[in-house]
Amino acid sequence: MTVQTTMPRRASRLFPLLLLLGGGVLLGLSVNLAKLAGHVGLTPLAFLAWSITGAALILLLMAVLRGNPPPIDRRCLRYYAISAVVSVAGPNLVFFSAIPHVGASFVALIITLPPLLTYIGALAFGMERFQAIRALGVAAALAGAGVLGASQLAAPDADVFWILLVFAGPILLAVGNLYRSLGWPEGVSSDALAPGMLLGAAAMLLLAGLLPGHSLAIPLDSSSALLVIAAQTIVFAGQFLVLFLLQKTGGPVLLSLLGSVGAVVGVPVAIFLQNEAAPQGLLPGAGLIALGVVLVARGQARQRP
Repeated sequence: MTVQTTMPRRASRLFPLLLLLGGGVLLGLSVNLAKLAGHVGLTPLAFLAWSITGAALILLLMAVLRGNPPPIDRRCLRYYAISAVVSVAGPNLVFFSAIPHVGASFVALIITLPPLLTYIGALAFGMERFQAIRALGVAAALAGAGVLGASQLAAPDADVFWILLVFAGPILLAVGNLYRSLGWPEGVSSDALAPGMLLGAAAMLLLAGLLPGHSLAIPLDSSSALLVIAAQTIVFAGQFLVLFLLQKTGGPVLLSLLGSVGAVVGVPVAIFLQNEAAPQGLLPGAGLIALGVVLVARGQARQRP
């Protein structure tokens, strides 16, 4: 009996960590695909709008086939709308727009910043109990991001406007991490909420494309543009499905470390495959981020019964 009950407990503790690693890999790939989109003639808005729309349709089809479509009522519609702004449309539009100016590696590093804001907010709302090991893990991950990010600000050709603007993304992500837990509609599953949120974000982005000075045009003479959108669509579908599963099983603080794992994946891809210059302090920064993930994961395991 002891062996039989211990194994499921270990599996339940391992599952959020596997989700964290898988979601981080997808996030790192997403940032690099956004840079590649600029090389094939796609604007950030068009690339984001069409890939989010495709991901929303994929998750909606999956939910319908499972007999679990997104509920349509006032409570859920409000949840979809707010989550769409702070978790999808807002931060991704900031990040994707900034990538041509500051690079994919820097954006991948900035996405590691939400843990501190999320952890403070979770403590304030009583969603988390203070735990020294988890606080140390968040601090380590944040320190690693600081070590890596400082090199970008110190560069002589740094684009200060975009460097400052990109910091709005982590704030939105932290708010989203907290809101999705606090506002989670009772009795609604993650695979029903994910397509609802993405459909809301898709509607907002497509409407934004109709505004003067904006465009949703796709260069149809380039098969590369269509392939990049298709790849991002698949990445987004997996990323946001994992996001809701991790939100439910791991909580908002563990969820916020997706960016840290994404940086460990995204930065090497940007450097070795997209020929970006490696930021100084990469090794100690990445080491601190990895240490933070391990400490928060250990704290998460200890917190579970």
